[in-house]
Amino acid sequence: MDRAGDHVGRRGSPAQQAEKGVNKPVPTQAVATSDPAYRIGAQDVLRIDVWKEAEISRTVPVRPDGKISLPLLNDVQASGLTAMELANVITEGLKKFITSPQVTVSVSEINSRRVYVTGEVTRPGAYPLLPNMTVLQALTSAAGFTQFARIKSIYVLRTETGKQVKHPFNYKDVVNGKRQEDNIMLQPGDTIVVP
Repeated sequence: MDRAGDHVGRRGSPAQQAEKGVNKPVPTQAVATSDPAYRIGAQDVLRIDVWKEAEISRTVPVRPDGKISLPLLNDVQASGLTAMELANVITEGLKKFITSPQVTVSVSEINSRRVYVTGEVTRPGAYPLLPNMTVLQALTSAAGFTQFARIKSIYVLRTETGKQVKHPFNYKDVVNGKRQEDNIMLQPGDTIVVP
């Protein structure tokens, strides 16, 4: 039988091909920050790509001592460097083994910078501090308030020059467009308290 759609019948539709693994899209690694000034910290997760060197390319966590482990180079200091600076360090190290290595480093998870949400929220806990994250955005991460939350009395605890400072945050006012100055950008270690 010679039908125009016969080729679809043998191999299946594009959706069926994807299920079988034919023409399956390659998953892309999410990049947690595109800020070139971001300094890598302990427990961040990095994607190291070395062009045409699949055995060396990998996703690695930054250990508590601030180092990562890579084939050929063993331990490499990562904490405190930007992604570009680390790429340059790895490139220099690999020149002993590979001709003209091309290295790309991207931060796929930020775990070294955290903020804390506690009190009358559905999911209290530590959350990764994303670039330019505000109080309202962090509260969204905590999946809402409990029925007992006093949303007009929320505050941010921050250590400034060795002392704990309280920054008030009236949720109702901020979401209604008032007191936008209360929706401050968070810093590492901030604690949002929902009484």
